[in-house]
Amino acid sequence: MDKEMILVTAPNEAGRKFVKLLMYKKMPFAVLTNSADEERKLRRIGVEHVIRMNTAAAEKWFLPQGSVGNVFIFENSLNLTCRYLQICRSWTSKSLCVITEQSHPKGIYRGMGADKIVYSLNGEVGFLLNSCNKPEAEVSSL
Repeated sequence: MDKEMILVTAPNEAGRKFVKLLMYKKMPFAVLTNSADEERKLRRIGVEHVIRMNTAAAEKWFLPQGSVGNVFIFENSLNLTCRYLQICRSWTSKSLCVITEQSHPKGIYRGMGADKIVYSLNGEVGFLLNSCNKPEAEVSSL
């Protein structure tokens, strides 16, 4: 993982679909998780680079090998999404995007360092790979 990599959290089906798209496009990426069960699911679908960490222990957060580029955080819970934002913001100056089905956390996520908040009810967010470097703060998907 010497090249700049995309970092993704994939705790739900939308996140796993996005990971499969990254694999199909042969883009360098790693998946961040705090769950052994989630890591097993990711490895079963063919993910090579999984970073599992204890998100409750800030003193154990470490910068992964390689350079982190864009970050895509698929929301599972408000608390965990905020923790991932806290962790990942210090790892990259590139775009940090939260994908959510909820509309209420917009201000919270922006305050925690998200550059984009994407509302998606169907989980189809492959278009984000084309818009990684655009400065838009919000994108919507049906």
